[in-house]
Amino acid sequence: MSQELIQFNQESAARLLTSHLNAHGIPAHYKWVASERHAVVLHDLVHVKRAVELTEAFIENPTSPQYQQDAWLVGEQARQPVDLGLGHLQPAKLLKTPFTALVGIVCVSVFVATMLGFFAGIQQWFFIQPLHAIAESNQWWRLISPDFIHFSALHLVFNLLWWLMLGSQIERRLGFSTLFIVFILSSVFSNVAQLWVSGANFGGLSGVVYALVGFVWWLGWLRPQWGINLPKPVIGFLLVWLVIGYADVLWISMANTAHTVGLFSGCIGAFIVAQLKPQQRVSEITPDKDI
Repeated sequence: MSQELIQFNQESAARLLTSHLNAHGIPAHYKWVASERHAVVLHDLVHVKRAVELTEAFIENPTSPQYQQDAWLVGEQARQPVDLGLGHLQPAKLLKTPFTALVGIVCVSVFVATMLGFFAGIQQWFFIQPLHAIAESNQWWRLISPDFIHFSALHLVFNLLWWLMLGSQIERRLGFSTLFIVFILSSVFSNVAQLWVSGANFGGLSGVVYALVGFVWWLGWLRPQWGINLPKPVIGFLLVWLVIGYADVLWISMANTAHTVGLFSGCIGAFIVAQLKPQQRVSEITPDKDI
C-alpha cells in the first residue's frame, strides 16, 4: 500500500529525495500534486521508518553532493514515464515565459510571410552575409536572423516544439536573462560556423535548439536540484539524430555544423552557469508540511 511521504514546493527537491530513497532500496516515486506542490510517495509502508530518517537528513542538508550523485546513478527521470514538457506549451504558461513565446511568434510570422510569397524580401534581410560585409553595413542582426527562417512546415514544427519546451523550462527556472544570453551566443557561434563551412544559404532555429539540449542536459547533471532536466532517452534520440545528419542519408540537407557548435556551446554555457550560480534555487527547497 502506497502513501505520500512529504510534499515540497519545488519539483527538484521531490525528485532528488525520490532518487535518494530509490538508491537506498526504498521504492518511491515522484507525484505532481498541484502548482508548486510536489510529493514523494512510498510504495510500501514497511519502509516508512527508514524513509523518514533519510528525509529528515535530506531537509537538513539538501545541497549535499550525495543527492546529486544518487539522481544521476539511479536515473529516476528515465524510469518515470517520459515527460517531454508538453505542459509548458499551454498558453497560460507561455505567458510566463515571454521571450520564449516571442521567438516562437517571430519564427511563425517569418514562415507565414515566406509562404505568402515574400521569400525574396526574407532572403534579402534575414540571410547571413560574410562577416566583412556585415561589418561594413553594420547589419549585425544577420548573425542571429537566420534562426527565424524555416523552409518547410516540418522544419518549423520540429524546431519550434523543442524551443518552446526547453526554452520555457530555462526561462521559468533561471530567468529571461539566462535564456537570452544562451540564445544570442549560441546563435552567433552556430551561424558563423555554418557560414564558414557551407556558405550563407541556410536557416533554422536548430543550432539554438541543440544549444538548449546541451545546456539542459549538462545542467541537469551538474545541478539536478535546480529542476532543469531532459530524460536520457530523449537526449539519446537527439544525439543519434545529430549523427544521422552527418551520414547524409536523409532527404533533407541539415546544417550539421550549426547543430554541433550549438550543442557544444550549450554544454559550455551550462558549465559556466553552474559555477556562477552554485546556490541557485537551493534556498527554495523546503517542505510544505512536516513528516
